[in-house]
Amino acid sequence: MSEPHQEPAGTHESAPEEAAYHLDEERVEAVAAALAARDAAHVKELVAPLHYADVADLIERLESDNRRALIDVLRPDFDPEVLHELDETVRDEVVEYLGVKELAAAVTELDSDDAVLVVEELDRDEQQQVLESISAEDRAVIEEALSYPEDSAGRLMQRELVSVPSNWNVGQTIDFMRQSAEDDKTDEAELPEVFYEIFVVDKDHRPVGTIPLSRLLRTRRPVPVTEVMANKMQMIPVTMDQEEVAFLFRQRDLVSAPVVDPDGRLIGQITVDDVVDVIEEEAEEDIMKMAGVSETDLYARPVETARRRFHWLFVTLLNNILAAIVISQFQTTIDHMVALAVLMPIVAAMGGNAGMQTVTVIVRAYATKELPAGSMLRLVSKEAFVGILNGLGFAAVMGTIAALWFKSAALGGVLGGAMVFNMMWAGLAGTLIPAALVRLKVDPAVAAGPFLTTTTDVLGFFLFLGMATWFLI
Repeated sequence: MSEPHQEPAGTHESAPEEAAYHLDEERVEAVAAALAARDAAHVKELVAPLHYADVADLIERLESDNRRALIDVLRPDFDPEVLHELDETVRDEVVEYLGVKELAAAVTELDSDDAVLVVEELDRDEQQQVLESISAEDRAVIEEALSYPEDSAGRLMQRELVSVPSNWNVGQTIDFMRQSAEDDKTDEAELPEVFYEIFVVDKDHRPVGTIPLSRLLRTRRPVPVTEVMANKMQMIPVTMDQEEVAFLFRQRDLVSAPVVDPDGRLIGQITVDDVVDVIEEEAEEDIMKMAGVSETDLYARPVETARRRFHWLFVTLLNNILAAIVISQFQTTIDHMVALAVLMPIVAAMGGNAGMQTVTVIVRAYATKELPAGSMLRLVSKEAFVGILNGLGFAAVMGTIAALWFKSAALGGVLGGAMVFNMMWAGLAGTLIPAALVRLKVDPAVAAGPFLTTTTDVLGFFLFLGMATWFLI
């Protein structure tokens, strides 16, 4: 924020034999042993070669007591970049260890987008204390970011960028950047630590073009910037959802993009490194939602984890109660043929698994915007046909096994028929349920699974036991 981030000496560089792209288990164990022995010098020696992302990984993999001990050892040279790499739950612990004063000092050394990420996840009292402890300029930047919707481009963007007037030439632009690098005392001269493009703006500070650094450096000094800039660019509204931003970067192969306010003025930029984090975060969130868990469950307290998972498990309980009610209606049938109780879970399980395969494909298509317009009828037909084909195959296998096992060809036929119908329904439901949820503006990654499981379980039991009642009893 106040100045480009400078890595502490010796923190991120190491001898070639020590270099690694990830944290290995041996080093984690060695650090834990050194902390237990209270050998601070050895701890620093072990941590010194690590990249700040690996230091964050190390903190996460240590026990809570060792985390505190490690922070105490690293406190004099603690790299602020570690903070935005930490899991939210672990970051809360580290913030508590550091205290408001040191946290505020760390925030001012981060790029604006990383500083916002750290501050936005603090509780309201901690936010206020940190904001009161930093400069008015830095506070204004963070407060403005926090005023934008959560998970929007305004929260994601970096305020540090390079913009030049449209009446400049290449030489003036290069001289400006060189002077800015030498003179970091004026706000106007501040350069971001890493940037890929230069934004050309008009007199109202609206972006009119971009110049990749590679093109700028290959162009002679007297050439006006308007002659080498690209006029076509993807501008990001400040309120755009970060998932939409990630989609644009992926579709247009962007490296960076300008962020504009409602009046079209340039107020920030989003770079591809931040978008990579968003893509990973959104994908992880969807996977977690489909299982009814949270990405912070690994580090959260047992009570908190139990509370988060309770809702999903409660829905599962309701599903099981409904299935039990259906089964109870066929108690007489089951009493006459105990083999039905042995075989009926197979019908429901195969339908549920087949349906989840379809749901996964459809939910992903919605998330990545790969679902062609007007293709729903074709998809429904395809998935139903896939369900029939798989149902016929497994019906032949399981029907034969059931007929030989219980010495009843009729039972094998009933089982096979129920599997075909239920797997066909799984294909239909796996397509139609996410589509209906999207139309109702409900996240299909969250709700599609429980609805699908309920229908395939209940229908599977009803079909199998109903057919058995009709044909076998």
